[in-house]
Amino acid sequence: MSKNIESREFRQALGAFATGVTIVTTRDPNGVDVGLTANSFNSVSIDPPLVLWSLSRTAKSHVVFSEAEYFAVHILSADQEPLSRAFATRGADKFGGIQLQRGAGGVPLLDGCAARFVCRTSYRYEGGDHEIFVGEVLDFEHFDRQPLIFQKGKYAIAVSKAAVGPQEWSGDLSADFRKNFLSYLVGFAHSLLMRRIVPAIQARGLDESEYFVLAALGMEDGRNATELDQLLQITSRRVTPQLLHSLGAKSLVRYEGENVHLTDAGRKMLIELVSLSKAVEEDAVRHIDYGEVALLKQNLRQMIRTSLADTLQEDPRE
Repeated sequence: MSKNIESREFRQALGAFATGVTIVTTRDPNGVDVGLTANSFNSVSIDPPLVLWSLSRTAKSHVVFSEAEYFAVHILSADQEPLSRAFATRGADKFGGIQLQRGAGGVPLLDGCAARFVCRTSYRYEGGDHEIFVGEVLDFEHFDRQPLIFQKGKYAIAVSKAAVGPQEWSGDLSADFRKNFLSYLVGFAHSLLMRRIVPAIQARGLDESEYFVLAALGMEDGRNATELDQLLQITSRRVTPQLLHSLGAKSLVRYEGENVHLTDAGRKMLIELVSLSKAVEEDAVRHIDYGEVALLKQNLRQMIRTSLADTLQEDPRE
């Protein structure tokens, strides 16, 4: 390392460049599968089709890859972060329980990725403390999945950036309200989702207020009536003694002093309703990219935290 460049700061600066995340696999001469997580993958040439990646010379698998005739590169999808972490862990049983396909030379191929490339090692170059592998692509597959991203030492997701100009009034109040007002959009989306959940709530002998009390206790059990009332006020509902008595009569909640707790029956019912709600949600967002859904949830959580802090004049609970 140059005297004028500090390695930690250099690494942090490189982290500003967002990359995809890959798992590179091969097979050693004894037929043992080998793989690791890498974000050094890049394209080299379209004609001929060439790609490259690099590996630290101190890596345990360096000798295997330096002698391997074939390797496979898997560009991971957004929901494969656990797999990425597993293949980045030394000593882990990386291939345990994974259903594999095989490519040229018997290299293991993983399912569920955004794309994968089966390569023949064409060139190897010295690259400081790494070795650079250039592979000729023999076969590839491309799947319609959002890729996993790595930036500033953390996993991230890729979201398409639409070119949106300033939000100006068009003169059509109805159209502007439906397109641009967040309160309308969030409220209308909530109403549509609840329309599909309410029948299941009613089938269990509950009304919506009782469901929201159970949900609030599911997020943090042992709230008192005042705290529950504060939360339900946001939904224009109130927690009354009659409401809590009704839930108690149904053996769904119990008291410990002033604090209200879910009973086993209440928790079981809430799990059933939450599972149903999750299924409704997944159906509603089935045509939206994984990354865009994750970003929507992140932004809504931040909006809720900000709004709750302003409403309750305190730090909101997660």
